[in-house]
Amino acid sequence: MQIKIPSLLHEVLGERQSPGGLAIVALVSAALAVLWLPAIGDLAELALWRRVLAGLLLLDIAAGAAANLTAGTNEFYARRPAHRWGFIAVHVHLPALAALLALPLMPYALVWGFTIGAAIVVNLLNGHALQRLVAGGFLCIGLTALPLLALEGLGMVASALFLFKVVYAFGVDHQRGQADG
Repeated sequence: MQIKIPSLLHEVLGERQSPGGLAIVALVSAALAVLWLPAIGDLAELALWRRVLAGLLLLDIAAGAAANLTAGTNEFYARRPAHRWGFIAVHVHLPALAALLALPLMPYALVWGFTIGAAIVVNLLNGHALQRLVAGGFLCIGLTALPLLALEGLGMVASALFLFKVVYAFGVDHQRGQADG
Protein backbone atom coordinates (compact mmCIF):
# COMPACT_ATOMS: atom_id res chain seq x y z
CA MET A 1 0.00 0.00 0.00
CA GLN A 2 1.21 3.47 -0.89
CA ILE A 3 -0.08 6.82 0.33
CA LYS A 4 -0.32 9.67 -2.16
CA ILE A 5 1.65 12.66 -0.86
CA PRO A 6 0.33 16.22 -1.41
CA SER A 7 2.34 18.07 -4.07
CA LEU A 8 3.59 20.61 -1.51
CA LEU A 9 5.55 17.81 0.18
CA HIS A 10 6.89 16.01 -2.92
CA GLU A 11 10.37 17.49 -2.46
CA VAL A 12 10.52 15.96 1.03
CA LEU A 13 8.57 12.72 0.76
CA GLY A 14 8.17 12.04 -2.96
CA GLU A 15 4.87 11.46 -4.71
CA ARG A 16 3.99 8.26 -2.88
CA GLN A 17 5.18 6.87 0.40
CA SER A 18 4.62 3.67 2.33
CA PRO A 19 2.85 3.94 5.68
CA GLY A 20 5.95 2.48 7.33
CA GLY A 21 8.18 5.07 5.67
CA LEU A 22 5.93 7.89 6.82
CA ALA A 23 5.80 6.49 10.34
CA ILE A 24 9.58 6.22 10.59
CA VAL A 25 10.13 9.74 9.25
CA ALA A 26 7.57 11.06 11.75
CA LEU A 27 9.08 9.12 14.66
CA VAL A 28 12.64 10.19 13.88
CA SER A 29 11.55 13.81 13.49
CA ALA A 30 9.56 13.78 16.71
CA ALA A 31 12.30 12.03 18.70
CA LEU A 32 14.99 14.43 17.55
CA ALA A 33 12.74 17.44 18.16
CA VAL A 34 12.17 16.26 21.74
CA LEU A 35 15.90 15.63 22.24
CA TRP A 36 16.91 19.00 20.77
CA LEU A 37 14.20 21.14 22.37
CA PRO A 38 16.01 21.54 25.72
CA ALA A 39 19.23 22.67 24.00
CA ILE A 40 17.34 25.28 21.99
CA GLY A 41 15.39 26.36 25.07
CA ASP A 42 18.66 26.91 26.94
CA LEU A 43 19.51 29.67 24.47
CA ALA A 44 17.15 32.15 26.15
CA GLU A 45 19.55 35.01 25.42
CA LEU A 46 18.65 34.70 21.73
CA ALA A 47 15.48 36.16 20.25
CA LEU A 48 12.59 33.73 20.05
CA TRP A 49 12.39 34.04 16.25
CA ARG A 50 16.02 32.95 15.94
CA ARG A 51 15.42 29.90 18.14
CA VAL A 52 12.26 28.99 16.21
CA LEU A 53 14.02 29.24 12.83
CA ALA A 54 16.98 27.24 14.15
CA GLY A 55 14.54 24.62 15.46
CA LEU A 56 12.90 24.40 12.03
CA LEU A 57 16.28 23.97 10.35
CA LEU A 58 17.17 21.22 12.81
CA LEU A 59 13.82 19.55 12.20
CA ASP A 60 14.42 19.68 8.45
CA ILE A 61 17.83 18.05 8.91
CA ALA A 62 16.32 15.31 11.10
CA ALA A 63 13.31 14.64 8.87
CA GLY A 64 15.46 14.68 5.74
CA ALA A 65 18.00 12.26 7.18
CA ALA A 66 15.21 9.69 7.45
CA ALA A 67 13.03 10.72 4.48
CA ASN A 68 15.92 10.69 2.01
CA LEU A 69 16.36 6.96 2.66
CA THR A 70 12.75 6.12 1.71
CA ALA A 71 11.84 4.62 -1.64
CA GLY A 72 9.32 7.42 -2.30
CA THR A 73 11.83 10.26 -1.90
CA ASN A 74 14.54 8.32 -3.70
CA GLU A 75 12.25 7.62 -6.66
CA PHE A 76 11.12 11.25 -6.86
CA TYR A 77 14.69 12.52 -7.25
CA ALA A 78 15.86 9.57 -9.40
CA ARG A 79 13.34 10.67 -12.03
CA ARG A 80 14.30 14.36 -11.75
CA PRO A 81 18.07 14.87 -12.08
CA ALA A 82 17.72 18.67 -12.21
CA HIS A 83 15.86 18.61 -8.89
CA ARG A 84 18.80 16.72 -7.37
CA TRP A 85 21.11 19.65 -8.18
CA GLY A 86 18.55 22.09 -6.77
CA PHE A 87 18.31 20.07 -3.55
CA ILE A 88 22.08 20.25 -3.11
CA ALA A 89 22.16 23.97 -3.90
CA VAL A 90 19.52 25.02 -1.36
CA HIS A 91 21.07 23.19 1.58
CA VAL A 92 22.70 26.08 3.40
CA HIS A 93 21.42 24.82 6.75
CA LEU A 94 24.68 24.77 8.70
CA PRO A 95 25.88 28.33 8.00
CA ALA A 96 22.31 29.54 8.60
CA LEU A 97 22.14 27.59 11.86
CA ALA A 98 25.43 29.08 13.02
CA ALA A 99 24.21 32.59 12.22
CA LEU A 100 20.87 32.05 13.97
CA LEU A 101 22.41 30.58 17.11
CA ALA A 102 25.35 33.05 17.21
CA LEU A 103 27.89 30.24 16.81
CA PRO A 104 31.31 30.64 15.18
CA LEU A 105 30.64 30.50 11.43
CA MET A 106 33.93 28.99 10.23
CA PRO A 107 33.53 25.40 11.54
CA TYR A 108 29.99 25.19 10.18
CA ALA A 109 31.04 26.69 6.86
CA LEU A 110 33.81 24.08 6.60
CA VAL A 111 31.41 21.20 7.30
CA TRP A 112 28.91 22.68 4.86
CA GLY A 113 31.56 23.12 2.13
CA PHE A 114 32.84 19.56 2.57
CA THR A 115 29.27 18.21 2.57
CA ILE A 116 28.21 20.07 -0.57
CA GLY A 117 31.45 19.17 -2.38
CA ALA A 118 31.02 15.51 -1.45
CA ALA A 119 27.34 15.55 -2.49
CA ILE A 120 28.33 16.97 -5.89
CA VAL A 121 30.87 14.18 -6.44
CA VAL A 122 28.39 11.52 -5.28
CA ASN A 123 25.67 12.96 -7.53
CA LEU A 124 28.05 12.91 -10.51
CA LEU A 125 28.53 9.18 -9.83
CA ASN A 126 24.80 8.48 -10.16
CA GLY A 127 24.42 5.10 -11.84
CA HIS A 128 28.03 4.10 -11.16
CA ALA A 129 28.72 0.97 -9.13
CA LEU A 130 31.00 2.93 -6.78
CA GLN A 131 28.47 5.63 -5.85
CA ARG A 132 27.45 4.09 -2.53
CA LEU A 133 31.04 3.28 -1.58
CA VAL A 134 32.31 6.78 -2.42
CA ALA A 135 29.44 8.34 -0.43
CA GLY A 136 30.26 6.08 2.52
CA GLY A 137 33.93 7.06 2.25
CA PHE A 138 33.07 10.77 2.30
CA LEU A 139 30.78 10.15 5.27
CA CYS A 140 33.57 8.37 7.17
CA ILE A 141 36.06 11.16 6.46
CA GLY A 142 33.58 13.88 7.40
CA LEU A 143 32.45 12.22 10.63
CA THR A 144 36.05 11.59 11.65
CA ALA A 145 36.99 15.23 10.98
CA LEU A 146 34.09 16.75 12.95
CA PRO A 147 35.79 16.53 16.37
CA LEU A 148 38.78 18.40 14.96
CA LEU A 149 36.54 21.44 14.46
CA ALA A 150 35.74 21.71 18.18
CA LEU A 151 31.99 21.58 17.58
CA GLU A 152 29.99 20.92 20.71
CA GLY A 153 26.68 19.34 21.60
CA LEU A 154 23.87 20.37 19.33
CA GLY A 155 26.26 21.74 16.71
CA MET A 156 28.20 18.47 16.52
CA VAL A 157 25.07 16.35 16.19
CA ALA A 158 23.45 18.70 13.66
CA SER A 159 26.64 18.70 11.57
CA ALA A 160 26.91 14.91 11.62
CA LEU A 161 23.25 14.47 10.68
CA PHE A 162 23.54 17.10 7.94
CA LEU A 163 26.55 15.28 6.49
CA PHE A 164 24.66 11.97 6.58
CA LYS A 165 21.47 13.51 5.16
CA VAL A 166 23.02 15.24 2.16
CA VAL A 167 25.97 13.01 1.22
CA TYR A 168 24.65 9.52 1.93
CA ALA A 169 20.89 9.52 2.47
CA PHE A 170 20.19 11.91 -0.41
CA GLY A 171 23.30 11.59 -2.56
CA VAL A 172 23.02 7.84 -3.17
CA ASP A 173 20.35 6.35 -5.42
CA HIS A 174 19.49 3.59 -2.95
CA GLN A 175 16.93 1.86 -5.17
CA ARG A 176 19.21 1.32 -8.15
CA GLY A 177 20.56 -1.95 -6.72
CA GLN A 178 24.20 -1.10 -7.30
CA ALA A 179 27.00 -3.53 -6.66
CA ASP A 180 29.72 -2.05 -4.49
CA GLY A 181 32.67 -2.91 -6.63
